[in-house]
Amino acid sequence: MDFKAISSVVAEDFEAVNRFITHHLDTEVPLIREVGEYIVDSGGKRLRPLVGLLSARASGYTGAQHVDVAAVIEFLHTATLLHDDVVDESSLRRGRPTVNAVWGNSASVLVGDFLISRAFQLMVALRDQRLLEILSQSTNTISEGEVLQLINTRDPSTTEPSYMRVIHHKTAKMFESAAETGAVLGARTETDFSQAFATFGRHLGIAFQLIDDVLDYQGDVNELGKNVGDDLAEGKPTLPLIYAIQHGAPEQAGLIKDAIRTGGLEQLEQIVEIVHDCGGLSYTVERAAEQTRLALDALAPVPASRYKDALHNLAEESLKRTH
Repeated sequence: MDFKAISSVVAEDFEAVNRFITHHLDTEVPLIREVGEYIVDSGGKRLRPLVGLLSARASGYTGAQHVDVAAVIEFLHTATLLHDDVVDESSLRRGRPTVNAVWGNSASVLVGDFLISRAFQLMVALRDQRLLEILSQSTNTISEGEVLQLINTRDPSTTEPSYMRVIHHKTAKMFESAAETGAVLGARTETDFSQAFATFGRHLGIAFQLIDDVLDYQGDVNELGKNVGDDLAEGKPTLPLIYAIQHGAPEQAGLIKDAIRTGGLEQLEQIVEIVHDCGGLSYTVERAAEQTRLALDALAPVPASRYKDALHNLAEESLKRTH
């Protein structure tokens, strides 16, 4: 069951999110509108809003406020991407030039700021203290993750626990918040029940990032929508590299360490071969599979429904994806 089929389970909700996003990107500032339209047209699976929509329906929610929350989550996520691309000096995302490559760093940062401020406007309009707590905490945690990643950049001594902390904060937290807010909106608002969804989202997000790490060394640029080796070029010590440093021969580890320090891609082909031979990719896939199992186990208390089935399928499909 691919992502398109999974999203069809909440097709009307998903379309409502798209309309909501388009409407609330409207502003009298032409540059914001222009960049906003570019972002909306750039595609993307919008997995985090999808997780929120499915979690709400799986929790028995029958209202429409989950659409607003899902849109807020997408605004916050998009803002982090705009800021990320500036920090990483990225030029390609989803197969298109990044906003900073087209309009410059200043526009990318400032439009990202606009999306965050618009998201907080929409959060306040929800008039739900619990939702506001979850989303505001999530925003703060993600910001911490960005700084943690910056600290690790070009540091080949980064450990696996340190890296896992980064991806929990930077990537998994938004998945976690999407699932938890959906459950809070649902009929079953007991803490244990909403925490089951939060746990699902957290492990799903970690697995998703780990597969991203694998694809950076074995994906195809046309499918990924970004350049293979981008993480290495940015000096990011992701899990495949960390594992290869720990398990490779001294000269292999030294080559990878030097590449992380310099962000150089001159030895990319050789590094990809080392990561393969040392088992870095297979180890990372194993860790992603472990996280996926934990995500699925977390849904055990959730009553059977087609929405729960879709969440199961989403976790499994995320593990198998090639882009």
